[in-house]
Amino acid sequence: MELKLIGKKDQKTDSIIVSDELFNRDYNEALVHQVITSYLSNARGATRAQKGRSDVAKSTRKPWRQKGTGRARVGMASSPIWRGGGKVFPSSPDENFRKKLNKKMYRAGVSVIVSQLIRDNRLLVTDTFNIDTHKTKALSEKLEALGLDEVMVITHEIDDNLYLSSRNIPRIAVVEVKNVDPVSLLRFEKILITTEGLKKFEELLS
Repeated sequence: MELKLIGKKDQKTDSIIVSDELFNRDYNEALVHQVITSYLSNARGATRAQKGRSDVAKSTRKPWRQKGTGRARVGMASSPIWRGGGKVFPSSPDENFRKKLNKKMYRAGVSVIVSQLIRDNRLLVTDTFNIDTHKTKALSEKLEALGLDEVMVITHEIDDNLYLSSRNIPRIAVVEVKNVDPVSLLRFEKILITTEGLKKFEELLS
């Protein structure tokens, strides 16, 4: 499969050959859904906690006598059906949200996502991507020249200038290949990847 390169000013070639097996897969919605949900679940932290019947600050005394009042019988004010009562199945900080997904399925899912990005013209390839200064304005102007507004730049290595110039722009992310995740691939409008990064990405998916 052949991908065209953008920003041809300093590039040696106009295109790059990539694997059809990895970058031309048919879209599999079920697999992509499984990869995304497992990634989000595994990133989730168990930070919430609720109180059960034994945890709420309520007396265990019977609110009123069993018979003769005309009201329904009740045992204690911590009952879950009462306002301020304990939760029936309270959430716990020990709750585990992890979903198991083997490496083969994860790599296949990411490969499917990238293949669809290529078909939708959302994945762009360039020979190199760097700037000579750490100024945010320099990076913004470089991306504007390429016609990119909201973009994730994927490179095999991030230098200080690229890191410093990109960290203050909310619509732009610069990441190394090893830190690419499926949610970001779908979230950003465009994905810009260097040829070296693409080769490294291909190694990780194979």
